[in-house]
Amino acid sequence: MTAEKARLIKVLLLATLAGVLAACASKGGKDPKDAALASYRLASRGGEATTVNRYLWAASLETLDFLPVFSADPIAGLIITDWYQNPETPNERFKVTVYILDSSLRADALRVSVFRQQRDEKSGGWQDASVNPATSREIENAILTRARQIRLNEIS
Repeated sequence: MTAEKARLIKVLLLATLAGVLAACASKGGKDPKDAALASYRLASRGGEATTVNRYLWAASLETLDFLPVFSADPIAGLIITDWYQNPETPNERFKVTVYILDSSLRADALRVSVFRQQRDEKSGGWQDASVNPATSREIENAILTRARQIRLNEIS
């Protein structure tokens, strides 16, 4: 098992655990409109609940709206897209994972991972391929810019 697959399995297990714990501690009477933005995740220290930044959450979903969402967990602050194949380049596909790590609207509260695969001409299967590191940064910057716009529009 590659280190990247092991890391993805660990993230999925943590997201599942966070969802179970949140379901045990959930309170009734929440406005459904606020449920998507006012979300919670487990803090890295002590297991206390902290707020995930709602602007980052909304901006992430808006920025990646062209990708099919495989899993979106507002409790853990985790968005995993399904594989996306651009019709113009049928021999490659992409997948994106967004981690919202903090309640602050800061660059270090967001981590984006991009995965790329290319079709193997001999077997017809998919092989992992390298991704330009600037791609993740560009997506992070787009999400941060949109999150700031949402926040400013809400304040106005």
